[in-house]
Amino acid sequence: MPQGQPAVVPDDGLTTRQRRNRPLVVVHTGIGKGKSTAAFGLALRAWNQGWPIGVFQFVKSAKWKVGEENALKVLGASGEGGPVAWHKMGEGWSWVQRDRQLSNEDAAREGWEQVKRDLAAQTYQLYVLDEFAYPMHWGWVDTAEVIDVLRSRPGTQHVVITGRNAPAELVDFADLVTDMSKVKHPMDAGQKGQRGIEW
Repeated sequence: MPQGQPAVVPDDGLTTRQRRNRPLVVVHTGIGKGKSTAAFGLALRAWNQGWPIGVFQFVKSAKWKVGEENALKVLGASGEGGPVAWHKMGEGWSWVQRDRQLSNEDAAREGWEQVKRDLAAQTYQLYVLDEFAYPMHWGWVDTAEVIDVLRSRPGTQHVVITGRNAPAELVDFADLVTDMSKVKHPMDAGQKGQRGIEW
């Protein structure tokens, strides 16, 4: 398996192993498809390593089933890899603000409070904060507070945040940022989402 080679080695006093194993903040943003899918791919790798995984779905409807949810729950319960916990925090679709914005806002804030509690307790080794860029973009959750909490989190907890319009401050703070750009999508030609592709 190819090993990534850093472009520079900082003079920070850390050993190669210490630097390799430091916890990361990862952001998947942009208008293209695949932000959550990429995060759930990381969750599969984490499950294979035996890491406890916490998935926190912000904004999306609690009734909306994503294919990865069932797969990760089954894997988590299999006893072969790491355990998986799945939390749904909001209502409505991530790309449409509905009339029930206030309840969505409250749910997003409570979701963030739960993430903070879990980070302090080191409950998981990988956190997938799905669509969490939206509550920050809409001002429901304070970006500066998020950065402070992530900066001071204990242990080796990795955090992946997805969603369009990730705040610039978060992008600057994160260790790994991918901007998903859209080149072409079937919906541009009037095709609706389909099983196995969108969910």
